[in-house]
Amino acid sequence: MKSPPSLYAICVKAAVKDCVTVCKFCKKEFRSLPDNVLFDFYYTMFTEKRACLLAVEFSELEVFIRMLNVKHKRVKLLKSFQGLINHGSNVPDELIQDFSNYLQKEPLRAISVGIHVGSFFNEGGWYDYSIKILTLTEDLCKEQDESVEILKKCLECYHKRIYAETIYCEFKAAENTFNSAQKVIKQLEKLDALPNLAGLYANFSTLYFHRSEYDESFAWSKKALVLLNNKLPSRIIIEVLRQASRACVVKRRFNQAGLLIRQAVNLAQEIYERDGHPHFSDTLLDYGFYLLNFDSIQESVKVYERSLQIRMDVFEKNNIHLALAHEDMAYALYVNEYSSGRFYAARENADRSIRLMERILPNNHLMLASAKRVKALILEEIALDMREGNNSHLQEKYLNEAEELHRTALELSGKAFGEKNVQTAKHYGNLGRLYQSMRQYEQAEKMHLKAIAIKEELLGSADYEVGLSIGHLASLYNYHMKRHHDAEKLYMRSMEINLNLFGETYSGLEYDYRGLINVYSKLCDQSNVVLYTLKMRDWSLLRAQSKPPAHVEEILPLKEIIEKFSRMC
Repeated sequence: MKSPPSLYAICVKAAVKDCVTVCKFCKKEFRSLPDNVLFDFYYTMFTEKRACLLAVEFSELEVFIRMLNVKHKRVKLLKSFQGLINHGSNVPDELIQDFSNYLQKEPLRAISVGIHVGSFFNEGGWYDYSIKILTLTEDLCKEQDESVEILKKCLECYHKRIYAETIYCEFKAAENTFNSAQKVIKQLEKLDALPNLAGLYANFSTLYFHRSEYDESFAWSKKALVLLNNKLPSRIIIEVLRQASRACVVKRRFNQAGLLIRQAVNLAQEIYERDGHPHFSDTLLDYGFYLLNFDSIQESVKVYERSLQIRMDVFEKNNIHLALAHEDMAYALYVNEYSSGRFYAARENADRSIRLMERILPNNHLMLASAKRVKALILEEIALDMREGNNSHLQEKYLNEAEELHRTALELSGKAFGEKNVQTAKHYGNLGRLYQSMRQYEQAEKMHLKAIAIKEELLGSADYEVGLSIGHLASLYNYHMKRHHDAEKLYMRSMEINLNLFGETYSGLEYDYRGLINVYSKLCDQSNVVLYTLKMRDWSLLRAQSKPPAHVEEILPLKEIIEKFSRMC
């Protein structure tokens, strides 16, 4: 049975009712409550759907600062703040306006307040507002007499802002913040007053990661790991472990990535899981990213589902965190159901992601490129699974829609990163596969060759991404252009890369083996047909016996984690 409400809860609810109906308990009186009690008063307003009155209260900076100080109820604050946004209020704008007025009154305190509010906006995924308030904070720092304290505050401001700019895909602004942060670091170095830079270096790594500059991302994440110690807040430790893991994944250093992300999950579980804080969801998304790339696809889907549910519980709708979680879920389901053809759930998640982004973001924002790419991949597979005849018109419609989505994604990526970038190359590769499905084979070859050339130049000839594109071109030559000798060479290269990176149980080897069996059948080379049929049988047996690595929920000492990582290097 449900427990009856406490006397305290009844009193708070009655006070909210009096305030709204007969105004016995007015603003001057309820704001004199202690912060903890006032928080509960406001949260009851939210649960009782008194959004208009709550919006008026939260629009005042001094009131909102008090709510930020109630740190153990942060999830409730995120929920109620998102609820006000969903209701149509412009509380973030009004807070920033109030902050602009506040700057003139107490400049030194305002710097700390700006950093605090900007950090909260980052937590909730309101990155554009975070950038605005942190830019005002930076300007205020620059107006003060230069001192160690001001320089440290300025660096803290850059720490928060570069993260917001990176996730929000404002890469030019993020590069400027990176350069500004480097100057302040040098100034503090000369004064022998450097704070711990682990969290800032992790955000530098995040910037390079999102720009697909993976060597630099890995280098910064290693610098961040070395600086970790037990005096740092747990949140910073988790963020450094998460980002270093992601950098290891794209460098195909899976043992290191697994060590780091599992420890991040264990720590986050201990700190955030009980309250359902979005930080736990963030960590799970990175764990899902590792599992998906490590070929533990079904396990990754479970982790992504758990992460998405946490974000849905906190934000409900109209939030970029939710849109990104739906996108990740869509891609994981697409990969998981690739051979089954059951793409309904994948498509639904992709559609939700795009709808949310289009509602929240400016037109043609770069974040849409990735979500549209995922939907295009799904539509292409749905179209290919349709039989000819009655469905030919619908099949053509889906393929044309997929082309439009891929073209839009390529254009957005090209504007943001230029031609010589891994993301741009991926979009060329996706178009190559699509044109193959549309039977435009020469155009498909052109796209695949572009993708391979860019990836080889940026990543080297033995990278996973290169192997992926080589495999796609091999398929084009093998099944459609009848260039079987060329296909054979490409499959051999793809197979070698896959074996070196992932070992004998890697799922992608199925396509290499099947492709080679077809090549040798067409070339009437029966001995090699038998050879690769046996290899595929052995692969299938090994695959059936392999199990995903068990997740051990033991939190290792920080020193031991870093030592293990260093030995793996």
